[in-house]
Amino acid sequence: MAGAIGLDIGTSGVRAAEVSSGKGRATLERLAEVPLPPGAVRDGEVVDVAAVAAALRELWATGRFSTKKVALGVANSRVVVRQVELPWMPLADLKASLAFQAQDLVPMPIDQALLDFHPLEEFEAPTGARLLRGLLVAASREMVDKLVDAVQQAKLVPTSVDLTSFAVLRSIGSVVIAGPAADGPGVPVEAIVDVGACVTNVLVHQGGVPRFVRILPMGGQHLTEAVADRLGVPFERAEQLKQELGAGAPDGPAPEWDGSESDHARRALADATSALVAEIRGSFDYYVASSGTAPIAHLLLSGGSARLAGLDARLSEATRLPVRTVTPLPRLRIGRTGLSEHALGLLAPSSTVPVGLALGAA
Repeated sequence: MAGAIGLDIGTSGVRAAEVSSGKGRATLERLAEVPLPPGAVRDGEVVDVAAVAAALRELWATGRFSTKKVALGVANSRVVVRQVELPWMPLADLKASLAFQAQDLVPMPIDQALLDFHPLEEFEAPTGARLLRGLLVAASREMVDKLVDAVQQAKLVPTSVDLTSFAVLRSIGSVVIAGPAADGPGVPVEAIVDVGACVTNVLVHQGGVPRFVRILPMGGQHLTEAVADRLGVPFERAEQLKQELGAGAPDGPAPEWDGSESDHARRALADATSALVAEIRGSFDYYVASSGTAPIAHLLLSGGSARLAGLDARLSEATRLPVRTVTPLPRLRIGRTGLSEHALGLLAPSSTVPVGLALGAA
């Protein structure tokens, strides 16, 4: 029986995971990744449809997936997520009326947007009116159309388009309780940060129920570009320096300055990392100030760019939260993927989104 396939089209590469469900844990059947040429996807948005389609054809030849049906994910600056309160009505009716109800809630023309609503809770206003609180998602129709076009040019069949933040939650979120009490008192509030090349997903949830979502248009590639710009070196050399130096220990002694290439790179990397960490911390500060719920208990860090040495410590210092770097693979049975343990380990950090998309489709 064919499994469900999640397809993540990122800025630096395309990656897909095939997951089959059964009794107990889901099984990872296939996992593959193919790099994209520079500029084919910019900040999470498809720019060169033909180049992306070619990479997808290579991905399917490499991964040997059992089906061409795929679940897609989106996350970029042309996707907006807002927590809103709307008059209660059956969910199907509410979604059908979103174009009328959301006109003043999203910063884009409604006729150019694709809309969805993720319900969180029902409550009663002081006036006695029955209301529904939830997450309104609006995505640029043009952006989604280009994504779907690239997939279809590769002879693949898109079956759904999901917010990658929700895929990340499915993939690595700690769901403590299932059922109506999942977000009740005593259930820890968990923060998740998934750092990609140019997009970082920031999410807060309680027992699997998303409470806050923010998409930051910055990631690991921006750190590399900061080093390249400061030193005037090629991107490849800047990436090498980034991996060698890491984000640095937040409380360690500053190395003695000698004006070397490494010193300039370290300073550029420190400045760029501080900007990313400040945006993440600011997101959590906003959530805490506006939610009125239990404080965040801990933070999970994932994504291809989460491998940067010292990033977890920098985040922990800035947020005052315990931080743990995770991948989805320990939660899955590993099937006959055709990959060695070493190859799986290399792909694991960037597998969070495609695995989560596949789990949603399954």
